[in-house]
Amino acid sequence: MRLVTRIPKPSGEAATRVWVVLWKATHAIEQNAASSVSALGLGLSEFAVLEVLLHKGPQPVNVIGKKVGLTSGSITAAVDRLESKKLARRTADSGDLRARVVQLTRKGRRLIERAFQQHAIDMEETLAVLRSSERTELVRLLKKAGMWAAARLEGHDGKNKR
Repeated sequence: MRLVTRIPKPSGEAATRVWVVLWKATHAIEQNAASSVSALGLGLSEFAVLEVLLHKGPQPVNVIGKKVGLTSGSITAAVDRLESKKLARRTADSGDLRARVVQLTRKGRRLIERAFQQHAIDMEETLAVLRSSERTELVRLLKKAGMWAAARLEGHDGKNKR
């Protein structure tokens, strides 16, 4: 079921304009992030996997994939690349012998700790134009819009259904 809501005539920015501005800003910020990460010899998906392992500890392959938005095949390829670089390793999951858990190697931990610090600096520079209060408000608004958009896709926000 699709959510239906009354669509008011825009008194400010049209939703399509908001989408275009958001898309362009996201693209520019993502290019800065990719540049930051590639300078460290990593791809974005490899960096994302290492970052999850750094902050969440060992995780099943499928859980990492969901957290970083990678398909089953893409997460497998990313973990394969990290294993070939000796940055991560897979082990059997003691709770589910069919599943594999990924963990950082010593080399991987050293790399991602250094990489994450540099990436944080690069992202601070990328978003330096925004004051702290503006960042807080931007995060609040993006979460609000994202949650609404996700609910529209799922078709169950509990009201305004056809």
